[in-house]
Amino acid sequence: MMSPQHDLFAPADASGATGAAAAPATPAEQAAHLRAQLNYHAYQYYVLDDPQLPDAEYDRLYQALEALEAAHPALVTSDSPTQRVIGQVLPGFEPVRHAVPMLSIKTETDTEATGAQAFDARIRRELGLKPEDPPVHYVAELKFDGLAMNLRYERGVLVQAATRGDGETGENVTQNIRGIRQIPLRLQAGQQPVPDVLEVRGEVYMRRDDFEQLNERQREAGGKTFVNPRNAAAGAVRQLDPAIARQRPLSFFAYGVGEVTTAEQGGPVFDSHFDLLQNLRAWGLPVATQTRRVEGADGLVAFHQAIGAARDQLPYDIDGVVYKVDGLAQQRALGFVSREPRWAVAHKYPAQEQTTVVAGIDVQVGRTGKLTPVARLQPVFVGGVTVTNATLHNLFELRRKRVRVGDVAIVRRAGDVIPEVVGVVLPPEGRPAYVPNFHMPRTCPVCGSAVVREPGELNHRCSGGLFCAAQRKQALLHFAQRRALDIEGLGEKLVDQLIDGGIVKTLPDIYRLGLTSLIALERMAEKSAQNVLDALEKSKHTTLARFLFGLGIRHVGESTAKDLAKSFGQLDAIMDASEERLLAVNDVGPIVALSIRTFFDQAHNREVVEQLRACGVQWPEHEPVAPQALPLAGLTFVLTGTLPTLSREDAKERLEALGAKVAGSVSKKTSFVVAGEEAGSKLTKAQELGIPVLDEQGLLDKLGGDAPG
Repeated sequence: MMSPQHDLFAPADASGATGAAAAPATPAEQAAHLRAQLNYHAYQYYVLDDPQLPDAEYDRLYQALEALEAAHPALVTSDSPTQRVIGQVLPGFEPVRHAVPMLSIKTETDTEATGAQAFDARIRRELGLKPEDPPVHYVAELKFDGLAMNLRYERGVLVQAATRGDGETGENVTQNIRGIRQIPLRLQAGQQPVPDVLEVRGEVYMRRDDFEQLNERQREAGGKTFVNPRNAAAGAVRQLDPAIARQRPLSFFAYGVGEVTTAEQGGPVFDSHFDLLQNLRAWGLPVATQTRRVEGADGLVAFHQAIGAARDQLPYDIDGVVYKVDGLAQQRALGFVSREPRWAVAHKYPAQEQTTVVAGIDVQVGRTGKLTPVARLQPVFVGGVTVTNATLHNLFELRRKRVRVGDVAIVRRAGDVIPEVVGVVLPPEGRPAYVPNFHMPRTCPVCGSAVVREPGELNHRCSGGLFCAAQRKQALLHFAQRRALDIEGLGEKLVDQLIDGGIVKTLPDIYRLGLTSLIALERMAEKSAQNVLDALEKSKHTTLARFLFGLGIRHVGESTAKDLAKSFGQLDAIMDASEERLLAVNDVGPIVALSIRTFFDQAHNREVVEQLRACGVQWPEHEPVAPQALPLAGLTFVLTGTLPTLSREDAKERLEALGAKVAGSVSKKTSFVVAGEEAGSKLTKAQELGIPVLDEQGLLDKLGGDAPG
């Protein structure tokens, strides 16, 4: 039943929490144990909104109890989770007795097409249909991962909102629900008149983007973060303080009704569930646009497959789809069994969360030098694939989630997203033995360079960008880009071949390439190879600013590289400069100064620079220029539109060479705006602020020269 890797069937104490004793032996003991487990985890999930298990684990426990009770009917008790809707009214909320019970829907655990086919076959059999009879019409809907809600409207006005609770009695959460903008406080007129009494059943949920933003705000405020959107939505709805609830972004979809004024009393007449949903939409209630009316098993299978393919692109979480017999007369004929309608079923997808054991924690170095702790897992099938590794993002996330080696971890994988550990399942008594916290290494596991974390940063990084094997491709692509050494033809595909084939191991190796080695590469003819060699030779003659930018020093962009080149004039002076001297450069702050100093303190980075020089890479060096000596120092220019003869890049370089700063937007600090043809909003803003506007000739006057050519 469960993997021997971790025993979630350990006996429970009086509270339902798990311990670590031997598994129960007799069927009666097993049933009692499973009931205690399910009640404990249901309380955590439904009442405290603090789930301790993924849904898939809870489902397995539930199915084990169902199977045991089916094999031993005498073991069924009135308080068994299989005999009632799970839930409980939270103390502090006014209880609400549902006029029509809020029952749950049976879940089909077969995630393949056979699940839909089996449901259709059962429906046809129970309706007494023959093979030659027409197909049954169904409504196929999304199975949202949120909190079930009952909205009561009287004469079109929202008067009450209540949670499912135990199916018979829920919680009055009206004040919290009124803050959800998708829920109308007054219904609008539709094709049919709004009934005097209308109870709308639906799901309160949280969009993924809203969930991420909420967690980010919680982290910044030092508050509790949420495991998943469902947990966050349920916690928001069940806040005793409505002001707190309104701070959390919630949404709503309607999918059914409870009590409705009857046709005999002047209420609406519906022939089908689909017709009912269209009327809800007409009255102003949100209904998922993916809802479809389909025919027979083939229609159900096609819907299940289509939604499964699009599942990861949806803006909210779903864990399956729901099939409902469309005809309301057929629904009445089929009726109910125990706590479930016979005419509906939930058909799940492969679980996106599972539990497994953390066998170890490794560190991976990314293309940009970021160090990421990765959990090495006992293999687990989740999200449709077998997962053996899952990201822990950074040291602070790892500590926040309290992950240690040997823990039972909750692993999540959705679509092509990298699997991640979202939390751990700890028994109430804690870990059985002390396990030390994980610590990030002080040196890079790939190249041995120092690992640094800048003040205020969450991520640790390798400082050996030019030397580290994990960063070779990124370093080479950055060095070759147009704004750096401008090596035409040295693109991503060629870099992949050079690095993966072991032809280029360090940056200077590109200047040691020969025609023979390039021609041997895939899709590289002699002419193309010669073009690359010519571009490499041309790139050897560059500027100090371009070379500095090409080195990929963290936080040193084009503008900073130019300021450094002007201020120092020579590379050796920059390499040996103290942090205090670096801070004297325009726009260089403590973080940038530390980054430059850390980079050049690595002996292997200096070695790469010397090898590049030895390969012939050179630039004109000059005496440092004092900022006040430059004629346009202290002035800020903004370029907009197309100039007659000067390109935007030429104009920018000539302005910066004379000490000016070239900005991308107009502000009160802007000195001049240079406007060419088709100048847009920047020109308009300059005119509004009264900033002087120059044409090309006016710019040339400031530059003290003529246009090129």
